[in-house]
Amino acid sequence: MTLLDSHNGAPTRYDLGAHSFPGYGEGAPLELPSTPDVQASILSRFLDGTHHALSDALVSVGNCARPIRLTGSSATVDAATGEVVSSFSSADAPLGELLVPCGNRRAHVCPACSRVYARDTFELVRAGVVGGKTIPASVAQSPLLFVTLTAPSFGLVHGVREKGKRCRPRSSDRVETCPHGVRLACQRVHDEDDPTVGAPLCSECYDWTSAVVWQWHAPALWSRTTTYLRRALADRLGVPRSRLREVAAVQFAKVAEYQARGLVHFHAMIRLDGPDGPGSTPPLTGDDLAAVVRDVIPTVTVTAPPAWETDTPRVLAWGAQVDVRTITNGPADLRSSDELSAEQVAGYLAKYATKDVTNVKGDNLHSRPQLARMRQTCDELHAIAVTRAEHRRAGQPSVVQVDGHGRDPYALLGQRAHMLGFRGHFSTKSRRYSVTLGRLRRARQRFQRLTAQAQREGRPLDTRDLERRLLADDEDETTLVIGSWVYAGTGWPRPGDAALATAAAARAREYDLWRVARRKTTTTH
Repeated sequence: MTLLDSHNGAPTRYDLGAHSFPGYGEGAPLELPSTPDVQASILSRFLDGTHHALSDALVSVGNCARPIRLTGSSATVDAATGEVVSSFSSADAPLGELLVPCGNRRAHVCPACSRVYARDTFELVRAGVVGGKTIPASVAQSPLLFVTLTAPSFGLVHGVREKGKRCRPRSSDRVETCPHGVRLACQRVHDEDDPTVGAPLCSECYDWTSAVVWQWHAPALWSRTTTYLRRALADRLGVPRSRLREVAAVQFAKVAEYQARGLVHFHAMIRLDGPDGPGSTPPLTGDDLAAVVRDVIPTVTVTAPPAWETDTPRVLAWGAQVDVRTITNGPADLRSSDELSAEQVAGYLAKYATKDVTNVKGDNLHSRPQLARMRQTCDELHAIAVTRAEHRRAGQPSVVQVDGHGRDPYALLGQRAHMLGFRGHFSTKSRRYSVTLGRLRRARQRFQRLTAQAQREGRPLDTRDLERRLLADDEDETTLVIGSWVYAGTGWPRPGDAALATAAAARAREYDLWRVARRKTTTTH
């Protein structure tokens, strides 16, 4: 079902050169599924007169697809006097329940909340690059790198080659054959959407176990990389490692992204600060820092315990494809990368932060068999770990040692099978890189409270020094919110409500894309 505009009964489409969007503005149609339950649900809102309340509810949660429903009440109290400034009850909410956005970062789960997460991530990364949000503007002169780290090869796979070249061309007299009789050649030209991309040439030759074990330990590999980098930086500066903070500090923001073969690679912004924190004068240039990073990465290893009794430990490392780019060289030489600007990189990281394995496999795991095999291997290694734990409880010794918590090192692998064994956070940052996501969320909540208070008092919102007030520490709060809430459920009460939320979120995104394309077109002309 499509809600049509009032001009000619057809969805509006606007074209701007190569950009094409279904619509924008208040009159743009919403494209909704034509299932009977959705149609009946939407019609029921008009019949019982709750369509206006639904509209207000959608606005209150920003078109969240799976809002959390709460019942109860709260009061806002002046922290100094104890006076109750205002009160709120779920009975006063548009649909009789307080709706809270789900906050899910994954775009396929909630498009609206993932966009908020992406915007927050963009602001977080951007603040660490150009300043703002409590970070001084002088940070824009700090040495800055954009680093990409990949997984090693666990066997030959199909891939997209540069300049439209064939995947693995070999003449008939030069084709190698693996021990399983598979010809190790591919004459095809693959594109990004080809489900063959990332699949092994020979599934039996591919080391699935090592791939899953590497994925399981990838967070530890990144953590060790940051440790080794700080040690190497101290050695480069000629200071004791324990006193590096007195001379310089390494800050970073990184995100993980799945490759077509099912393994993650990491994109990171690495910044070098002086001893006085963000924006202070660093002791090295960006090129110097890049040289240290390039020297460190090949030396980083993590030894993974064996996966079963007759297995051997594995020494894990980064793959051969490592990209280190200097975005900003430093205050004495403010040249920057000709290919990437700092804000472009912030946009890339924000985009990657809302993705997960679903963006590789789509709706069907079996459309890319290598992903199904990765998940199967996760389940197999988890089953082995469970059996090993049972034998250990029965007093049988094992060559696989337990971790510091007394757990088998692969005991929790089954819980991450749907993530193909990756157990880390998709976006992380060092403590002093920039503002935190939690602080940005609190600022958004404070802005809503300040706006509501200004409306109640019938006065305009005072925007003087607004950013400082919104990002102030909790101890600077002048009011307290005290409430009692009970969980009532997750998701919209009716299927048509969820369909409208998803459709409205999609239209909002298209409108934003249209505005960006329009700005670019205007700038070009």
